[in-house]
Amino acid sequence: MLALLAARRFGPLFATQFLGAFNDNLFKTAFIFAVAFRWHADDPLRAATMATVATGVFILPFFFLSGLAGAAADTRDKAWIARAVKLAEIGFMAIGAMALWLDSEALSLVVIGLMGLHSAMFGPVKYAILPQHLGQNELLAGTGLVEGATFVAILLGQIAGGLLPVALVGPAALAVAVLGWGFSRAIPPAPPVVAGQPLDWNLWRTSRKALSGVFSHRQLAVATLAISWFWALGAIFTSQFVPLARNDLGGNEALATLFLAVFSVGVAAGSTGVSKLLKGRITARLSAPAGLVMALAGLDLYFAEGAFAALPAGDVRGFLARPQGWRVMADLLVLAIAGGVFSVPLYGILQTKAPPGTAAQAIAANNIANAGFQVAGVLAIGAALGRGAGVPVVLAGAGLTILLLLPLLRRLD
Repeated sequence: MLALLAARRFGPLFATQFLGAFNDNLFKTAFIFAVAFRWHADDPLRAATMATVATGVFILPFFFLSGLAGAAADTRDKAWIARAVKLAEIGFMAIGAMALWLDSEALSLVVIGLMGLHSAMFGPVKYAILPQHLGQNELLAGTGLVEGATFVAILLGQIAGGLLPVALVGPAALAVAVLGWGFSRAIPPAPPVVAGQPLDWNLWRTSRKALSGVFSHRQLAVATLAISWFWALGAIFTSQFVPLARNDLGGNEALATLFLAVFSVGVAAGSTGVSKLLKGRITARLSAPAGLVMALAGLDLYFAEGAFAALPAGDVRGFLARPQGWRVMADLLVLAIAGGVFSVPLYGILQTKAPPGTAAQAIAANNIANAGFQVAGVLAIGAALGRGAGVPVVLAGAGLTILLLLPLLRRLD
């Protein structure tokens, strides 16, 4: 894998997408902290509402622009698109630096929406370009590195956004954007697989075409549903780490950050390790067993959390001083590693089973479905919590929903 990272046909793309994911979360987290501790420090409800609004504003472009992004990546040079998107990111972050300097909530939300646009346009490129630059035996490793790095970048971006003073976030994000553009310039050309295809600029038609192309193909449809389920589960777990640590385990913010770190590193480990398990073959034969492991780990996590009902966990040291704490950490780690093993081969199926010249549109359809599943999952969990269900019950229930997909996954190959 180190040789792959050092190769021009992969290294610049890897660095470009890592820095983009980092920047998205750096700015979003800094905005949420500014809202909570500066702009609406005396109104917790308003602060919580604006955090939710920011998430919605970021996700919205994936619904409307992913179809166009996929069509563009299939009909234009993907490396050129990557450079254009990264150049736009510099402008977006310049506006973001101004928004934070002016303490402008409205302008900051506009920037978050623009970063969602940036990610929606770049999303199909970063996966669809891999089959053009990597050999068949390298594709799974490259895909795993991209997905694993995305989770690590999200984690580091969130940590940096919470730790950096607001005055430094804008310049830091701008510098990261410039660095990302610099790496994008080294991505080798990736012209359309099928030359001469026209680009349809109609957002509705391109989205409908991408979705119909995926859901009329059984393997692509199952892979898309399973990947979307995985990202929804990730959104549910990461959104509940703070209330889980504070309200159910009696811990603090550092414990919630530890949970996020273990989950992110676990997904990264599973994503990068699955290529060796499968010896580079694009096959979903491990996805169903990995899904079952995720369900069992989520169920055991519920019982492990129950052990803290009588005595608060306290800080990280107090939490890890108890055997039950290590059990919770082990469950989270196993669940996350299995998640990486579960999802990466499914991305490989999207990349290789789509008809020639439509791989980016398949990824775009997956991104649309991902956004829908994440929104629906978080809303469903919010409704369950509102009706009195506890966070441990909700997380265990969410993990067990994989059982609905296992019959489809077992027949995917």
